[in-house]
Amino acid sequence: MFKKPKLNFWQVWNMNFGFFGIQFSFGLQQSNMSAIYKYLGADEASLPMLWLAGPITGLILQPIVGAISDGTWSPKFGRRKPFFLIGAILSSVALVIMPFSTSIWMAASLLWILDAANNIAMEPYRAFVADKLQKEQHSFGFLMQSFFTGLGITLANFTPAILVALGFFAFTDKMSNGVPVYTYWAFFIGAIAAIGSVLLSVLTTKEYPPTEEELLLMKQEKQKNNILTRTFLDIKEAFVTMPLTMRQLIPVKFFTWYAMFCYWQYITSTLSISIFHTTDQASQGFSKAQLLTGNLNGTYNIICFLVAFALVPIALKIGAKGVHFIALILGGLGLLSVPYLNNTDVLFHIYNPFGASVAISTIYLYSFGLGISWASMMAMPYQLLAGSIPKEKRGVYMGIFNMFIVIPMAIQILTMQFFVYDLLGKNPINVIRLAGLFLILGAIFTLFITVKNKNQIVD
Repeated sequence: MFKKPKLNFWQVWNMNFGFFGIQFSFGLQQSNMSAIYKYLGADEASLPMLWLAGPITGLILQPIVGAISDGTWSPKFGRRKPFFLIGAILSSVALVIMPFSTSIWMAASLLWILDAANNIAMEPYRAFVADKLQKEQHSFGFLMQSFFTGLGITLANFTPAILVALGFFAFTDKMSNGVPVYTYWAFFIGAIAAIGSVLLSVLTTKEYPPTEEELLLMKQEKQKNNILTRTFLDIKEAFVTMPLTMRQLIPVKFFTWYAMFCYWQYITSTLSISIFHTTDQASQGFSKAQLLTGNLNGTYNIICFLVAFALVPIALKIGAKGVHFIALILGGLGLLSVPYLNNTDVLFHIYNPFGASVAISTIYLYSFGLGISWASMMAMPYQLLAGSIPKEKRGVYMGIFNMFIVIPMAIQILTMQFFVYDLLGKNPINVIRLAGLFLILGAIFTLFITVKNKNQIVD
C-alpha cells in the first residue's frame, strides 16, 4: 500500500500557491463589483440579483467538477491540475475585460464567466490537499490555503489604494464608462496573479497516481456509464451517504455565508452613508467609500493570514469546533459594531515612506474580528470534514460541501432582493447588522457538531 511522504514547508507552499491567484480574483470581486455596478447605473435594491453569478455557478459546477476530477487521471497532466489551469486562463481573460464594461448586463455576464472560471479552479484545490498530504498534515494544508486566501484578497483589496498612493493614477482619473482607472489596473494585475500563481503550482507539484485498484475501478465506471451519467450517479450517491459531520455543518455554513454575502454586497454603501453621508455614486464620497472598503477588506485579510497558522496549535488544544465558535463570535461582534465606528477618531498612525503617515481610525476595529472569523471559515470546517470522507470520493464530497457555501448565497440574493431589504428599511447599514447577527448564529450551531474528543469527529 502506498504511503504518502511527509511534505516539507516549501512543498506545501508551492502546491497551494495557485490558491493565491484564485483568491486575488475573488478579492477584486468582493471589493469592487458593487461599485462597478453602481458606476454603470445600478441602484441599491438591484445589487443582490447582480451578484447571482457566484452562487449559481458554484452550485452547478463545484460538485460536477469534483466528480469529474475524481474520475480523471492523465500520466502527463494529473488529476486536479488541469482544472486549476483551465480556470486560471478563463478568469484572467474575464478580469482584463471587466473594467471595460459598457453596461450592467455586460459586467454581470463577465462576472458569470469569472465566477465559473474561479469555481473550476478552486473546487479541486480542496481535494488536492487531501490527495497530497498525510492525514496529520491536513490542518497545515488547509491553513496554508487560508493563508493564501488572506494574502491574495489582501493584496487585491489594497491594490487600488496603493496605485493611487504611489501616484500612478489620480483619485479622479476615470474611464469613459465612469469606472476609475486604478480599478482597471487592479484587475489587470489580478489577471497576471491568477495565471502566474497557478502555473507555479502546476509546474512544481506532481500528483500521486491512482493505485491499480483505483485505476481498475475508474476504467470499469467509464465502461459502464458515460461521463454525465457517472457524474450524476457519484453526486447522488454522495448525497445519500453524506457523513454526520457534513450534515451538522450545514446550518453553520448557511448562516456564515449568508452573512458574508450581505457584507460584500453592502459594505461600500454602508460606509458611504455612515461615514461620507452620501448615496450618490458619482460623488467623491462614494469613491472614497470604495477605496476605504478595499482598505478595510485588506485589513481583515491581513489578520486572516497572520492568524491562520496560529490557529493550528489552538485547534490542537481546544479543537477545530472550539476555534470556529470563538472566531465566528468575534466576527459577528465586529460587524454589529460597524455603525458605531468612524473614520475620524484615530487609533494610531502607520509610517508611509511614500508620503504622509496612514491614520488608522476606529472603523478598522471591526476588521480584526472579521479577519479571525474569515481565517477559521477558510480552514476549520474543512478540517472537521476531511477525515470523515472516503479518499476516492474527495472531489465530489468537497464539491457538495462547497454547495453549502453557494446555496446560502443564492438564498441571500433571492430573499434580500424580494423582501429582506424592504424589511430592513431599505437601509444598507441594517444589512450589515443582520450579517453580524448571522455570524453569531453560525457560532451557536457550531456547538451542536458531535465530536468524540476535541480533534476527532463522530461519523
